[in-house]
Amino acid sequence: MKAIAYNIKPDEKEWLVLANYKKHDITIIANSLTADTLSFAVGKEALLVFNNDYLSEAMIQGLKSLGIKYIATSSFETDHLDLKAAGFAGIKVANVPLETGNTDPKLRMEQVIKNLDQWAAGKCVGKACCCQNDCATVKSLK
Repeated sequence: MKAIAYNIKPDEKEWLVLANYKKHDITIIANSLTADTLSFAVGKEALLVFNNDYLSEAMIQGLKSLGIKYIATSSFETDHLDLKAAGFAGIKVANVPLETGNTDPKLRMEQVIKNLDQWAAGKCVGKACCCQNDCATVKSLK
């Protein structure tokens, strides 16, 4: 999966690279995600964000127009993401579940890569799912 990670700190970068182990094509950018840096996401399927990046409805629409289908945050919190806008845009969102050990950068980056792995395989990310769609209900109706 082609992904882009914005606003990544040096220790997070190291753990992300180790967790990825060359599975996904991840472009790592130290800059924050802004209207000026949005264009770096062209040609990517997934966006990796961190707590310091706020994704408004306008930013999510911009990401969708560039082809982003997935957003993975390295935090357990999602208040920096407009989940309703992502749901409306059809973008799947995942976080790091609280029980994963959100203060340990290694475990957080491993969860981010696990989320990418699941999406790349066409699967739900389970407890990490923050989407506005209720996948369990949809599956039980089929």
